[in-house]
Amino acid sequence: MPTSSLLSGLEVSAGRPAIILAPMEGITDAPMRAMLTEIGGFSHVVSEFLRVSQTVIPKKVFRKEIPECENGFRTGKSVLVQPQLLGGDPSRLAESAREVISLGAPGIDLNFGCPAPTVNRHDGGATLLKYPERLEMIVAAVRAATPSHLPVSAKLRLGWDDPAVVIENAKRAEAGGASWITIHARTKMNGYQPPAYWEWIGKARLGVKIPVVANGDIWRIEDFRKCREISGCEHFMIGRSALADPWLAHRIRNELVDETGGTVAETLPLAVDLKAWLPHLSRFAELSRLFSQKGDDTRYAARRVKQWLRYSEVHHGTNWFTRVKRFETLPEIFASLAEI
Repeated sequence: MPTSSLLSGLEVSAGRPAIILAPMEGITDAPMRAMLTEIGGFSHVVSEFLRVSQTVIPKKVFRKEIPECENGFRTGKSVLVQPQLLGGDPSRLAESAREVISLGAPGIDLNFGCPAPTVNRHDGGATLLKYPERLEMIVAAVRAATPSHLPVSAKLRLGWDDPAVVIENAKRAEAGGASWITIHARTKMNGYQPPAYWEWIGKARLGVKIPVVANGDIWRIEDFRKCREISGCEHFMIGRSALADPWLAHRIRNELVDETGGTVAETLPLAVDLKAWLPHLSRFAELSRLFSQKGDDTRYAARRVKQWLRYSEVHHGTNWFTRVKRFETLPEIFASLAEI
């Protein structure tokens, strides 16, 4: 396919493969979204979930948690940010959707996959996978509250403990009006333990007419190829793997373009190439200070740099991160990295 057929906006449709940055609470916030979209390769990104519990989320909370709303819900590289809502009350979720749509949100994503016990105990995330009819009601309520030209999507896991329920839940999300669904290829009880069961994504995909986005354990280009073969999907979401290898979205995009003779991006660095990482780590420190709600907080930026390094592949097979993680300031961290 030509480069132009790869998605560059908030749309997931047949024949135009999407590569989406997954939401990860406390990690893929505004500075990380800005950083990874500067490196590039993503069609759009999904925000960390905003939890709808006893009250409707006010506009000021959306502005705080998704500062990109002041830029048309786009990162600095004009990549769209799709807000994600989590909760179990259809009416409050619908009203919260109206609030963020009024700020200019390009669509809504609904979280039915979070496995965190605290979230699940309070009727959110993967808990809803046990109640397909409620899942459909929530999707329908948010769909009705959202202008018809804007997408409403749903992120699922395979189920609570039985992966077979993903087939019904996918159909329920579609019946509620979901524009597409993303499926993480594990149950709630699987947590994040390997393997990912991509075959169940494929089974769910065959039961619906809307697009299905595959998610889970796509760490390398070889995983992408295998996931695509097993699931039959043409759309993909990556999260932890994008932190480990920030060029992975580009690698996937290059593969999709190269298959039909398009023009691929320049040669990409290896994920273990510290020299290639350094300018991005420096830029991420700058972005973390920029977005810090405590002002120019360099210690916060230092913690964020160490957080990213912890998830990265760049130190695998080495022991230098043990030394770096003890430092609390940016000069110490970067001086130590320069000595490696």
